[in-house]
Amino acid sequence: MADLAASVLEVRGLRTVFRTRGGEIHAVNDVSFHLRRGELLGVVGESGSGKSVTMMSLLRLLPMPPAEIRGGQALLDGRDLLSMSDEDLRSVRGARVGFVFQDPMTSLNPVFTLGNQIMEPLIKHLRMSKAQAETRAVELLELVGIPDARSRLYQYPHQFSGGMRQRVMIAIALACDPDVLIADEPTTALDVTIQAQILELVQELRQKLGMAIIWITHDLGVIAGIADRVMVMYGGQVVEQAPVRELFANPQHPYTRALLQTIPRISGPREARLKVIEGQPPILNAPLTACPFRARCEFRHDACDAANPPRRAIDGLPVGQGHDVACHWHAPAGREAAHA
Repeated sequence: MADLAASVLEVRGLRTVFRTRGGEIHAVNDVSFHLRRGELLGVVGESGSGKSVTMMSLLRLLPMPPAEIRGGQALLDGRDLLSMSDEDLRSVRGARVGFVFQDPMTSLNPVFTLGNQIMEPLIKHLRMSKAQAETRAVELLELVGIPDARSRLYQYPHQFSGGMRQRVMIAIALACDPDVLIADEPTTALDVTIQAQILELVQELRQKLGMAIIWITHDLGVIAGIADRVMVMYGGQVVEQAPVRELFANPQHPYTRALLQTIPRISGPREARLKVIEGQPPILNAPLTACPFRARCEFRHDACDAANPPRRAIDGLPVGQGHDVACHWHAPAGREAAHA
């Protein structure tokens, strides 16, 4: 794992379950990762892979119950978010860590003006006066590219387009100059033109403000253009992690390889069909005792059924610092079985 001196956030062994009438759902299973200052970490995987639940667990944004954090640490500059009091954690949310949710229409309060919603964290966390907060709110709207910002400060969410609402959500998340920005699929519901504008905006803000960003998405094409490092999740755990160029050039986990093969390509035969990953994601109603991808994997062998593989470094660097993968296929028995 990374040196804390170089990381703004380090997560160790995070486990989150949901208690339901039908039993427990083990949504996050021993997830560990770090985030360096100024870095953009892309988190990818299918729906249900644990991406959003992992990040919401860090700030305890999940309803508890039914959610329960069963273990782990989330160290923000050495302070464990998971062991903080509710009061201390409220001082972190928005101030040290900003969160941009997927759907701005359900995240923005429809009965308050956008100005009120941007000014609230400024008044609460930075102790600004109303006049100071209003001036800062105008600056934030201008920063994210909202035209005629002062007059639009007093409009309501329904008076903005989807792309503009998402820009407002980014402005709210940036209000207190957080060290970390978590963006949970913020462009999924937007058309490709607006999506490109939001991605360009985030890159510009990252360069200007120097914050670290976690970008959650199922779109590897987006990740290829903006991320420094990629973390691939499946079955509530990290199955591969690598610098972005290394991951695209040398994917090691069968799931990562399959995801990359589902991306449409300009080159190649016109009649070529997109690859489909056969099967369904696992039902996580028990702790993982075997590889969660084994039922869909072309390289499955006996070890995959016997144990859930740990993450192994494949480039000589410690796990988490270079390229690592959780797959029996890389053990000698796995390679032999795969090439038999």
